[in-house]
Amino acid sequence: MSKMISVLAQSSGSCVLSIALLASSASAQQTLTWEQAKAKFESVNPVLKADAANVEEMKAEEITAFLRPNPQFTMTADGTQVVPHNGAWTPTRGTYEVPNFSYLHEREHKRELRLESAKEGTEITQFQHVDLERNLVFGLRSAFVQTLQAKAVLQLAKADLEYYDKIIDISRARFNAGDLAKIDLARIELQRVQYESEIETAIVNLRTQKIALLLLLDDRTPVDQLDVTGAFDLGPPLQPLGDYHQVALDNRPDLRAAIQTIQQSQTNHKLAVSNGSTDPTYSAWYTYNSSNNNPNGIQTLGLSVSIPLRIFDKNQGEKKRTLIDIDRSQQAAEAAKAQVFSDVDGAYELVRSNIALIKPYKTQYLDQSVYVRDTVTFAYQHGGASLMDFLNAQSDYRVVQLAYLQLIGAYMTAEGQMNLAVGHEVFNDN
Repeated sequence: MSKMISVLAQSSGSCVLSIALLASSASAQQTLTWEQAKAKFESVNPVLKADAANVEEMKAEEITAFLRPNPQFTMTADGTQVVPHNGAWTPTRGTYEVPNFSYLHEREHKRELRLESAKEGTEITQFQHVDLERNLVFGLRSAFVQTLQAKAVLQLAKADLEYYDKIIDISRARFNAGDLAKIDLARIELQRVQYESEIETAIVNLRTQKIALLLLLDDRTPVDQLDVTGAFDLGPPLQPLGDYHQVALDNRPDLRAAIQTIQQSQTNHKLAVSNGSTDPTYSAWYTYNSSNNNPNGIQTLGLSVSIPLRIFDKNQGEKKRTLIDIDRSQQAAEAAKAQVFSDVDGAYELVRSNIALIKPYKTQYLDQSVYVRDTVTFAYQHGGASLMDFLNAQSDYRVVQLAYLQLIGAYMTAEGQMNLAVGHEVFNDN
């Protein structure tokens, strides 16, 4: 009796431990929506964080650009004896010192123009950072959608196997009642391996997509503890193409960077012209000369102005180069604008095409595939259809349902392409 109680106690302890482990596993499960995945990606992705440092570096260059020239200090000493005079050697008696201060005065707003150019460079770098984020988020969204698709395919495969197992149970009952040949039962049971294979393939594909998603999120969460959730269906209706063109013109960061480059090129040309002007150097000094023959000139002050004569070098090369750069920047901006229109048009056509393909599935093919499968299955159970008809109906149902899921996945990827093309999340149905 005591042994039985001990066994029961151990069994009870094992059950409690198992329940605790299951509870712990459930609590560790991480389910991400699209917004959560995107927020996490933007906060931890090392590529984005490294590129953000470029923006901070450009802001630091603004400080450097606006610095004033340092003043110069020169100390001169002269008149020191090097040989004795009248038998007495007093080397420092006739020494005089000349401290000199000089400062380069920059004219024609050089500092202001340097600062303006540096600030415009910072804005360009910020736009480029946003553009990098735009492209990386598209990759994240594609991985997220593919994970949702793999999850839906696995659910479909499990539902198909569950349905088919019921058919096997009914077929065995018919065989036991003498209403089904043994060879037909064997063929039905043999067909089950295909469903098992589809489930295993779907599991591998789902885990693969989760691994890719975890890589983008720089996350070390075990694959089995990661899940995603979100709508896997058609999103909002398409707006007129012109609306997306305008959104893209307002938001595409690469286009805004190209336009800002024109402004910086114009500023750089102004700076080149300014650098061609002369900058005087002002100097002031004080002299104390005890050995001076002028008794009233022992302590003196001096001033001077040094003006470079820019006869040969007037910064002609930089003036011409920056002028050419303005034209180059304008042409690059026009090319970027043309690329924006091309990207939007291509993405729009992808979305429109996928919607056109999905609509007949939603209005007709999905329901028809269920109707044909159920009708043929019912007829087969009652002897009104052949085994081949039954298997073909099952196959047609799986083909239609799987094709629909693949079309939804392609459509949602095309939505992400449209978001990428316009530089803004005009489709956000997750």
